[in-house]
Amino acid sequence: MEIISKISRGSKMDQIYIPKNRMGFNIGSHVIIKPLEQEKTIEKPYFYNISSIEPVKLKLIDEIFKIISDITSYDNIIVTGSFLDLGFNFEDIDILIISEGELDTTNIEKKIESSLKIKNHIINFNKKTINESLSTDPLWRMMLSKCISKYRLKPIPKKRIDYKILDLHLLKSNPLIDNFDYLNGKEKYKLVRNLIAIKLFLTSKKITKESVNKEIKSIFGINVEKIKNNLLDKNLFIKKYKNVYNWTFNEIMKYTKNEPKQK
Repeated sequence: MEIISKISRGSKMDQIYIPKNRMGFNIGSHVIIKPLEQEKTIEKPYFYNISSIEPVKLKLIDEIFKIISDITSYDNIIVTGSFLDLGFNFEDIDILIISEGELDTTNIEKKIESSLKIKNHIINFNKKTINESLSTDPLWRMMLSKCISKYRLKPIPKKRIDYKILDLHLLKSNPLIDNFDYLNGKEKYKLVRNLIAIKLFLTSKKITKESVNKEIKSIFGINVEKIKNNLLDKNLFIKKYKNVYNWTFNEIMKYTKNEPKQK
């Protein structure tokens, strides 16, 4: 017979009460008192803008969390990028580790690849730098719009225009104009996505992969799959692309005139 009871505080000695109407445990019997084993609580990760994901990916994410937890301390772990899209058309897993101390990301990447046999890319932020990036960088806002994190994320901070950061990002999209014939479809899509994310940021619109793809379709009149598959009408596409690029550049340059007023 087993009886579950609770220790109560007494005036001189703490005590355990058991019911008088019981079978067994006679007065004078010797018993063993030991803590009741608590059921282990399963920590569930937090999902952001993910309606469906393959079970094998969830298993990989769980293993990644365990590996990182065994290696280092952190404030949060976030998995993002194309790994979270349906299917298995990804090159590696993008992982953000938020920690106050600087981490040896190369060592952690090697540990994960050695254990799970999958390539991964780790970026280390602290709380200040991740908030700064989300405030000023449209690409990070887009990346974290769809993610899985170990702990709950704070709301995305209010945007702040830093024209230097935006100008740098815009320059990355410039090669599409002069190197159109040498880029494959996936490379072209990344450059277009980069440009459109900046445009949405400047116009204070929501930045997600879905909103970026929707804007691409609205501007160029084609689905993103046509870009990824490299099925573009060069002259028509480049003409529209230049118009968007020039508009975005001019909008960024407006902020150089009142730089001291930026907070």
